[in-house]
Amino acid sequence: MKLTRRAFLGGLGAGLAIGIMPRVARANEPSGRAGTVPPPDKQTSDGLAPHVLIHIAFDGTTTIICHRSEMGQGIRSSLPVLIADEIGADMSRIRVPQAEGDKKYGDQNTDGSSSIRKQYDEYRKAGAAARMMLIAAAAKRWKVKPETCTTENHLVIHTPTKRTLPFADVVADAAKLPVPKKDLVLRPLAELKRVADRNLPLIDGMAYVTGTAQFGADVRFPDMLYAVIARPPVVGGRLSKYDAAPALAVAGVKKLVDMPVPKPPWLFQPWGGVAVVAENTWAAIKGRAALDITWDHGSNASYNSVAYREQLLASVRAPGTRHRELGDVDAAFAKAAKTIEAEYYVPHLAQAPMEPLVAVARFANGAAEVWAPTQNPQANRADVAKLLGISEDKVTIHVTLLGGGFGRKSKSDFVVEAAYLAKQLGDGRPVRVQWTREDDLQHCYYNAVNAQRLRAGLDERGQVTAWHHRTALSPIGSTFKETIDTGSADDMQQGVTDVALAAPNVRAEACRAPAHARIGWYRSVYNIFHAFGVGSFIDEIAHARGADPRDVWLEVIGPARKLSLAELGIPKLPNYGEKLEKHPVDAGRLRGVIERVTEMAGWSNRKGRALGLAAHRSFVAYTAVVVSVVPDPVRVFRIDDAWITIDAGTVVNQERVHAQLEGGLIMGISNALYGGITMTNGATDQTNFRDMRVARIRDVPRRIHTDVVASTEPPSGVG
Repeated sequence: MKLTRRAFLGGLGAGLAIGIMPRVARANEPSGRAGTVPPPDKQTSDGLAPHVLIHIAFDGTTTIICHRSEMGQGIRSSLPVLIADEIGADMSRIRVPQAEGDKKYGDQNTDGSSSIRKQYDEYRKAGAAARMMLIAAAAKRWKVKPETCTTENHLVIHTPTKRTLPFADVVADAAKLPVPKKDLVLRPLAELKRVADRNLPLIDGMAYVTGTAQFGADVRFPDMLYAVIARPPVVGGRLSKYDAAPALAVAGVKKLVDMPVPKPPWLFQPWGGVAVVAENTWAAIKGRAALDITWDHGSNASYNSVAYREQLLASVRAPGTRHRELGDVDAAFAKAAKTIEAEYYVPHLAQAPMEPLVAVARFANGAAEVWAPTQNPQANRADVAKLLGISEDKVTIHVTLLGGGFGRKSKSDFVVEAAYLAKQLGDGRPVRVQWTREDDLQHCYYNAVNAQRLRAGLDERGQVTAWHHRTALSPIGSTFKETIDTGSADDMQQGVTDVALAAPNVRAEACRAPAHARIGWYRSVYNIFHAFGVGSFIDEIAHARGADPRDVWLEVIGPARKLSLAELGIPKLPNYGEKLEKHPVDAGRLRGVIERVTEMAGWSNRKGRALGLAAHRSFVAYTAVVVSVVPDPVRVFRIDDAWITIDAGTVVNQERVHAQLEGGLIMGISNALYGGITMTNGATDQTNFRDMRVARIRDVPRRIHTDVVASTEPPSGVG
């Protein structure tokens, strides 16, 4: 008997069914949907619903819908706790269904570190409205003033007399009241005790450890078919011809389906090629391997990443489009006592989440239904409707848990492939399109390839008087319009135009970098290579001066201050969609994390230790890292310790922030040591983790020390 880990954990869960009620799947439902309940409009029409995300039933049971995708960052815990603390609810009475893709929930795109950062105020106001309605109903019954009442543990409490009423006793009356829109009273931050809890439990923790949590590949139907797709190896390529007979001869293979040929701009269309549909995944994979395909590789067949590197470096050696201009840069360099120059290159990167892409779709009666680990269900819904030629109200997108996303699962390509196949099959049977690791690495929306050239002019004292930064990145915009080949103001804000600099003369330029692959979001996006370039260049300045890198960092940043657009030398700053008044470029906060992390690492007592320092502003948060490197007889060096400090403003679910810092550090180590996608004749060279390695346990620091700055500033991005 073979016993898989998931089967073992599932069996264990049957004996440890604490707080989990298994449900029997009907023939037309997928199994393994533990931890989900239907949203209130499908559950009951009774109760208090002051907000689309909140419903309190007459028995007091409270439903808080999670409309953002969970991929380890903890939003399915953070969102309900933030709302529940504001309401004064008992978490044991809370249920957290996952929202389907629907515009009524507002922005559902779980990308750009935006879930808490952009919706913190809305979540709190929604909870406050519910609390105020419950209090108003109780106060009316008691004939007291609402301001003399509070809520806690699913009770309305009259503070002077300590009288209490359970939520269940006042829900009916509260539901008759108008929902307050103005004069919402938020609780003081000190009263949001679970929000501040350093060890906040995960809502889905028990489901994770018992194997009942539903990820994309856990969706099952009794009559489900399975498919893998042979996609063109070069972006823009297409099928020329293939021999179907060998594939159809494989036991279990049912059908071959030609996929639609994409046309530029690529957007999130299917990749083309041919799908092999079978009774099981293994048969589909064997059938695909048996296909004898001839491809027309198209115009990108001559793309070679080694040669392209030289083209990018040539691009940053020539003037580009200016995005930042302060002072008289040319005159400052002419007067400089010393000029330092450096060039940097970073290849494409693949997100490579541990859970490869997968989607299950069913098409029947003119409607499509999809189950997928997606970051952007509303975009999926629109893209499926467009491809199938049906209205959006005929498309349902169910969101499972994600085994990592990092931006890759915000694209609809893997979802629309499944929907297209389901319609083509024409029999109403669900079909699961499974991507292998090879598919994932070779048909990716890669992070941009990048080259940078930085110059600094120093005066006689070694102070930076001129700063010139050029960057050439293959822009994400090329995915939406193929003629876009230069970074935009939005691209340049990620580590170029938003860098706090003390130099009075600053110039930043975006240089041409035509894309030859599908480019997409990757965790931190352009901040990855811009932080690397700026941080490495500051080290070069310190080395040239024989100075302490920490001191040079602080000199380059300058004194604590909040920089205006004029002081930055830019006409505008997209600022990740945030108002500059709310989230300014704050040199003081950047200095603060540097000073804090270096103190934590014992920087001033580093004799005999090799310490490295990096710092950056990303998604309006401020982070600094110190690593300790020691010699290693086998691998030359080893990272022994790492210290990380983040100032992300007001923090919700601190445990997940610490986890994100640890995970981000390890992901960064993977990229630094092993990362990089190369291409030959337009096709990706890497195939699996054997040639696109990720950090293993021996590569990561023996100790990771994480530090979160206590702050009342507005929340910033972390994920």
